[in-house]
This record gives sequence, structure tokens and C-alpha cells, in this order.
Amino acid sequence: MKKNFDINEQGFSIRCKLLCNDNDKQRRAFDNVVVVTHGFGSHKDTAGTVHFAEHLTSKYKGFAVIAFDWPCHGADARKKLSIPECMTYLTLVTDYAKKDLQAKNVFNYSTSFGAYITLRYLIEKGNPFVRIALRSPGVNMYESMSNHVSDEGFTKLKKGKEIQVGFERKMKIDQAFMDDLKSFDVRDHEYFDFADDILILHGTKDEMIPIDLVQKFAEDNVIEFVPVEGANHPFQNPNHMALAIHKIIEFFHDGLA
Repeated sequence: MKKNFDINEQGFSIRCKLLCNDNDKQRRAFDNVVVVTHGFGSHKDTAGTVHFAEHLTSKYKGFAVIAFDWPCHGADARKKLSIPECMTYLTLVTDYAKKDLQAKNVFNYSTSFGAYITLRYLIEKGNPFVRIALRSPGVNMYESMSNHVSDEGFTKLKKGKEIQVGFERKMKIDQAFMDDLKSFDVRDHEYFDFADDILILHGTKDEMIPIDLVQKFAEDNVIEFVPVEGANHPFQNPNHMALAIHKIIEFFHDGLA
């Protein structure tokens, strides 16, 4: 079952999708909720998110999935991207899972830019999640985002102007956004306190986030690391995505033991 809804709090309207087993569609509470966050330029309605939710909720009872659009992504109404607003979105969605869905356990499955926000959230806000799975995490987010900005774009930013970035949907960023990204590199922080509850999966053919950077980050923080042979950044090959989904589902379920 899929249900679109909005979380209207603090002047924001967060576009969300609740996914659960059809047998649970009348339920208003779930013991276990997975918050799914997407990458830069993506949205909540990806096939990978749907497949993840279908596999999870068909195999294990009492689970539901909430996917949502980051600011300026998908159906979100905002036009200018900022890290503080992304952090607020993650807080409000997690709070919704706990309060409105009465979740005893909240998990986090995040990809790329979403994984960067999650890792930053752990340091700046604390950890509300039982377990966290990161796929293709943006451990070098500033450098990766810089690849989306032309020399002309950087010149405009330095002059105090806004520029547009993105893929299917364009969004505004300014120099403050880039400075904010540069100020927080996840590789400059320690994650030992969270390591046992984090799983990282990364493709050996990732063309956006080099696998050696991610593997080193995982090793430096003693985080379980699963390289997926041949997978690219979005895990477009169905077999690669199926492997990732299986690993993540079992990692989450084991966290309840």
C-alpha cells in the first residue's frame, strides 16, 4: 500500500509517501519504521525505494517505510536549497514516525546526498535511529557538488549571485550553501560511537563518489563495508539493487534481536 501525505510543521510542507504491506493498510501505528532519503537531484518516488519497501514489508511484519522529498526536490515547493532545512526535514519526518506512527524503532536508509545529511545529522543532532544503511554515501560532498557547478557558476557565486543546479528539476544555491558543505566534511569526524549500527554499501564502478574514499572512511571508523562488484552510483543494474536491498533488510531485522 502506498499513501502520499504531507507533514506541515514549522512553516514547511514535506511531501511524503508511506509504504506498507497491503494487509496493514488499515493500521495507524507500526512498531518499526524505516525513513528513506534520496540523493541529490532525485526524489521519493524512485523504483528502488518502492522495491525496498515491497521486499521489507512482505518479509517482515510490523514494518512501514516513509520516503520524502528533500527541499527543492520532487514535489517539494521550495526553490532554494539549504543544509539547515534538510536537517529540519529529517527531524520532522523522524518525529512523525515516532509520534504519529508510534514507532518503537526508527531506521534510516539513505543514499548519496541523503547519506551525507544523515552522517552530518549524527554529529550535529545525535542519533535517533536503531540502525542506518548508507548506499553510495557522499563522503566528499563538497567536491561532488562542485562537479555540478561550472567555472562561470563559481564566478557568479563569488559575486553573491545565486545559480541553478540539478537534473530534471533545477534548484537555486548560493555561496553560503557551498561554504556550508565545505565546512562539514564527514571524513573530518569520528563515528566510532555509531559504527556498530551502520552499514555502508558502495559500487566498485561508482563514477561520482570514488569507492576508495568511502572504503577508507568505513575502515577509519570501523564501519561494516560491502563493496558491490560492478555497481555504479545509482545501482541501476537490478541485480545490484536487489543485492543491496537484501543486505539492508537483513541488517535492519538483525538490529531488533
